Amino acid sequence: MPRKAKKGKYKLKTHKATSKRFRLTGSGKLVRTKGGKSHLRRRTSKRTKALLSEMQIVKGRGLIKRIKRLAPNMKK
Repeated sequence: MPRKAKKGKYKLKTHKATSKRFRLTGSGKLVRTKGGKSHLRRRTSKRTKALLSEMQIVKGRGLIKRIKRLAPNMKK
């Protein structure tokens, strides 16, 4: 049995590393987590460690454009 010929455009694939690092908020803002949370944290103060858990809003139109291109099906 022959395969069915595909019609239409190519299927867009999500860049998995981008989809894991960034997230869209309900209002449509792009947010990211801070780095430096995995190891070598014994010397870091509790306050600094607490500040690392906050999400940062991504600024810069070029960066936002690139992220949205890499992850076109990003969920809110």
